[in-house]
Amino acid sequence: EVQLVESGGGSVQPGGSLKLSCLGSGYIFKDCEMAWYRQAPGKDRELVSTISRFATRTNYNAAVRDRFTVDRENAENRLYLQMNNLKVEDTGVYYCVTLAKNIECPGEYWGRGTQVTVSS
Repeated sequence: EVQLVESGGGSVQPGGSLKLSCLGSGYIFKDCEMAWYRQAPGKDRELVSTISRFATRTNYNAAVRDRFTVDRENAENRLYLQMNNLKVEDTGVYYCVTLAKNIECPGEYWGRGTQVTVSS
């Protein structure tokens, strides 16, 4: 059974930093491109960042580019999101997702999310 468990969320003031982590299990971690999504209160989920299987390619939502950095450690089955200079509008639940872009990946799976709150 594929499982994704996010951690590292919390409450910070504007300008602060957090590092999210996602631990994958039940599949071969390196077989999937990965993504972080977020959902702010009252809004649709939006794509934050993606990373290729071996971290050779990354993409970012324009709203977070230059502030967030996505990374992965396949040997540890972990995906990361370093978030710096956080803004109030970054508040939301952040989800770790497998992207089924190749036949080796077992499918699209979502974690339960971790809450990030940015407020003064």
